[in-house]
Amino acid sequence: MTARSIFALTRLAAAAVCLAALIHRLAWGLSSQTIAGQNFLAYLTVQSNCAFVLLLIVAGVIAFRRQADPRWLTIALAMVLTWTITAGLAFALIVWQAGLRGIRVDVPWSDQVMHFWLPACTALAWTLTPGHRRVSWWVVPASLAYPLLWGAVTMWRGPLIGWYPYYFLDPRQVSGFGEFAVTAAIALAIFAAVATVLVIISRVRPFSWSRGSGRHEEPE
Repeated sequence: MTARSIFALTRLAAAAVCLAALIHRLAWGLSSQTIAGQNFLAYLTVQSNCAFVLLLIVAGVIAFRRQADPRWLTIALAMVLTWTITAGLAFALIVWQAGLRGIRVDVPWSDQVMHFWLPACTALAWTLTPGHRRVSWWVVPASLAYPLLWGAVTMWRGPLIGWYPYYFLDPRQVSGFGEFAVTAAIALAIFAAVATVLVIISRVRPFSWSRGSGRHEEPE
């Protein structure tokens, strides 16, 4: 079995683990009978991980069929990884802040998988992917489009249902517009920073499988 085939199986296995975590998190949330559980799909983490599952399945199939990922797949992976990794970092900060405020936050195994383990493993895999393509710099600003759209919809929907997926978006839980604006700016900066790191890794890693196999990178 080739390294590419092993990596294809790894992608499919990661998709299965992520899907299992999503299903468990949905069941766990619904069992709590809270508005948060009923709004499972409103979380950026959940949405980005749903996209991650679908993309990993596609990527796994492609890895079985081709020795190199098409450029569109590498770009899509860069964007989805930006969202999942940033969501994990944000969740860690939320749990930490909640502890400082004396607010209890339960973290089931499914949350740990989606927020911590899968982002960490996929970030490592990003540096080792056989048949990887270089990512263009325009991916950094493009990766902000989804968080901005998600934020706009969330802020429009929040007052209608009286609930926000993250406390720092709720006007009732922040000191004012200033704290909200600063927090939102920091969140976008983290998205941009993560995307930048992923782009740099794709362009400067010393041992490129695609170069090592004798194929030339497509021009940007």
